Amino acid sequence: MDAVTRNPTACILVIGNEVLSGRTQDANIRYLAQRLGELGIPVREVRIIPDVADVIIRTINEVRAAFDHVFTTGGIGPTHDDITSECVAAAFGVPWEKQPVVWARMEAHYPPGQFNTARQRMATMPRGAVLIDNGRTIAPGFSMANVHVMAGVPAIMRLMFDMLAPRLAGGAPIVSRSVHAETIREGDIAAGLTEIQARYPALDLGSYPYYRDTTAGVAIVAKGTDDAAADAAIAEVTELFKSLGGRPVAGEPA
Repeated sequence: MDAVTRNPTACILVIGNEVLSGRTQDANIRYLAQRLGELGIPVREVRIIPDVADVIIRTINEVRAAFDHVFTTGGIGPTHDDITSECVAAAFGVPWEKQPVVWARMEAHYPPGQFNTARQRMATMPRGAVLIDNGRTIAPGFSMANVHVMAGVPAIMRLMFDMLAPRLAGGAPIVSRSVHAETIREGDIAAGLTEIQARYPALDLGSYPYYRDTTAGVAIVAKGTDDAAADAAIAEVTELFKSLGGRPVAGEPA
């Protein structure tokens, strides 16, 4: 695929000590990867980093230079460890200041005295931020160039992404085809699968072993932007399974 027709790429940046410690299980990566694939923006990297300013700033600058889109989750609430917004400002070298639209909205929303210093943090953003509303809460996320900053709470993040998605320049949707067979092991198909991958360089062929109480097998998934190529590659994998005595079944194991 040449530079003119290539799909834009994405990096997901999960920010939060609670994820690294195991206190919170991330529920956003799979959702974002699937939705972005539908938009033709394949996720090429995921990073999970702590609530440490130097790390956040350095990482944002690395990934925004390496990928067409960066999607961050977490760290935009009202507490002391919610520092993503100010770190994005530092990464872009712009002031972190009152966002007039959000400030006025939140000031009008809360009863007198309740729009306190903590909540004011959610109305303070990098200069030039483009808002990402969510339709449920008063505090938005925002975009700075190709960096899209969203909440860590899955329900709110999904609503923000719904608002953001129409603004994203994507490419050809990523399609997926799969087949699996019990009694087949990865070692049985490794050589044949390598040959098939070589014939379809524009596809990603993934091999995923699975285990059940009484048996085991392997699933092969072909992903790319060419439906016909994905179908053809999985047809070849199906024949490979059969040649090894397997009984291939379309799709992934339940």
